[in-house]
Amino acid sequence: MTVAIDIDTPHGLARAHLHPVDEPRAALVLGHGAGGGVESRDLAAATDAAMSESVSVALVEQPYRVSGRRSPAPARQLEAAWTAAVEHLGASELDGLPLIVGGRSLGARVACRTVAATGAVAVLCLAFPLQPRRRSGDPSPSRLPELDAVTLPTLVVQGERDPFGMPPPSANRIVARVPGDHSLRTDLEAVAAAVQSWIAQLVHQNLNELMKSK
Repeated sequence: MTVAIDIDTPHGLARAHLHPVDEPRAALVLGHGAGGGVESRDLAAATDAAMSESVSVALVEQPYRVSGRRSPAPARQLEAAWTAAVEHLGASELDGLPLIVGGRSLGARVACRTVAATGAVAVLCLAFPLQPRRRSGDPSPSRLPELDAVTLPTLVVQGERDPFGMPPPSANRIVARVPGDHSLRTDLEAVAAAVQSWIAQLVHQNLNELMKSK
């Protein structure tokens, strides 16, 4: 059963769609992409994968989406609203659970930039937009520093033909290459398998240790 929770933030009403499990071992909070919502197929695949490992999931709609707008709010507003929503969930419905944060595309970027404020123990990125599309003139700088700034265990699930590029792995970052492009729709089973395997390792091996180290 999915429970919708309205959350006041500094920039309007956010909405969390909570997918609880019995006796959860952890919680996963995910944000959506810039032009899409929480109903995207890769978010659904990640939700099912996490729940199969006894992890409750909350999909958070940013205020601009709740109010019916399609264009994203400025970065600082997105970050403030996301942080407020995660803090609310962590103090109520997800209280006491190790918290994994992340999202799809823009949602993944927001989660990475606010990881310290949310008190997360790990990060899940679906279709991280590494390199902005080239416009006239010089190419935009890579967004790799946003990923590299995250020192927690991180999984990036990336389509092999993603026009935004392929992030490199690192000491704390696993990059799962799956068939498809930025939509991650080509092989949802591969997306789910990558997420499930990573979460299973976190839940069964070291989430408690990560909580103690924070």
